[in-house]
Amino acid sequence: MDPLVLFLIAVGLAMDVFAVSLGVGTTGRAHSVRSVFRLTFHFGLFQALMTLLGWLAGSVIEPLIAGVDHWVAFALLAFVGLKMIRSALSREQGIPSGDPTRGGVLVLLSVATSLDALAVGLSLAMLRVDILLAALVIGLVSAALGVTGVLIGANMGRRFGKRMEILGGLLLIGIGVRVVIAHFP
Repeated sequence: MDPLVLFLIAVGLAMDVFAVSLGVGTTGRAHSVRSVFRLTFHFGLFQALMTLLGWLAGSVIEPLIAGVDHWVAFALLAFVGLKMIRSALSREQGIPSGDPTRGGVLVLLSVATSLDALAVGLSLAMLRVDILLAALVIGLVSAALGVTGVLIGANMGRRFGKRMEILGGLLLIGIGVRVVIAHFP
């Protein structure tokens, strides 16, 4: 897979991490280096692990759908992208009460921001991507955008959270269209 495309997929997936991190930053709940590290480490870890899980599931079913795998990859990427856009347009970005850098709240946020990575991992299996590199890039980009979101959130409030999630959704849809176009000579 083209490294730029992999990076763009990682950025698209990390937009919800960025949006949630913005929200956490605005609340002032991630106020120490340790709490920011804990939050963003878990976001990156969960993004990487969910990508791997999706890829494993996709590897099992890929031989069954080899003739239409590009359409499946497109459908999954478009579904995730549209879901992100719809989610951003339909609700306020909510941060659960409690310390978002500890315990159950941390796990809840980590799972919620990484569910999209499961579907993308499934798509990556259809495209026969080197999953270890992809999961590493997705995890690192998510963690980096998480740190960035917390830091910006502490200074800029919630102004951009929804816009970033919409941008991430559009990016994933665009990559899905590219997958289909690249399949045809």
